[in-house]
Amino acid sequence: MVQPEIAPPAAVKARRVIRHGWLYLMLLPGLAYFLIFRYWPMYGLSIAFQDYLPFLGYADSPWVGLKHFEELFTGSDFTRLMTNTLILALLTVVFVFPAPIIVALLLNELRQRTLKNSIQSIIYIPHFLSWTIVASVSYLLFSADFGVIAGFINDIVGGPRADYVAQEAWFRPIVVLQLLWKQTGWGTIIYLAALAGVDTQLYEAARVDGAGRWRQFWHVTLPGIRPAIVIMGILTCGHLLDSGFEQIWLMTTSLNRSVADVFDTYVYYIGITQGSYSYSTAVGLFKGVVGVLLIYGSNLLAKRFDERGLF
Repeated sequence: MVQPEIAPPAAVKARRVIRHGWLYLMLLPGLAYFLIFRYWPMYGLSIAFQDYLPFLGYADSPWVGLKHFEELFTGSDFTRLMTNTLILALLTVVFVFPAPIIVALLLNELRQRTLKNSIQSIIYIPHFLSWTIVASVSYLLFSADFGVIAGFINDIVGGPRADYVAQEAWFRPIVVLQLLWKQTGWGTIIYLAALAGVDTQLYEAARVDGAGRWRQFWHVTLPGIRPAIVIMGILTCGHLLDSGFEQIWLMTTSLNRSVADVFDTYVYYIGITQGSYSYSTAVGLFKGVVGVLLIYGSNLLAKRFDERGLF
């Protein structure tokens, strides 16, 4: 009996690529973006270990080893930067991260589809506004001269009008409020999609067993979206030191700089305005390495608790 000829794996893969050629072509813009703007710039990380001089270039600039990292860790700015960054990260985890989950769960309980869609559309809008507009609106609401909310509070408590956007005590609450307003609605998309994937037969079985709305929520809804929560939690851990340059920079003034300085703004200030390219690259590399370690650590922790994890 003649055995059928088996095509080599390379030929099978080639036919598969030809058959789905348009799908592979659609990958090219995304791959080009990551190669050009994400991976190719990593070549410049070498200057974190050099005293980089632009007219000498990467090859001829003198190597100094870990000099810039030692300067970062022993400098007077490190404690202040780490403290400000971690406080904002903690506030983000406590207030901003659960907000989309709560809103998605509330929207999922709405039975009137028109009302639900209207609310979704309204809370999505802030995501498409730039941080410049968000900062401008914040100044219009909280500044001492013409702030609407500042004036309303002053009418209640009396005394001189407070400039909330310039006060150190109000910098972090305003930043958190901006994040909640801008990102909560958009973040609900992921959790609403996860809720849509929960099997409705589980709710029917729970009702047959006498479970009320709260027990259905606790034993069906939350386990159904738990994988999405874990994945988003892991990604959030990777960005704990990434406070967001644009938002923080726009809200920073000379009066609140002591609590507003974070690693992102510090890298810009030291690297661009003062020309310390090697030192600022070392700061950015430190922040990136910590982010990678946090992602791997949180992913390992998720697997220890029998969750799927990110990878």
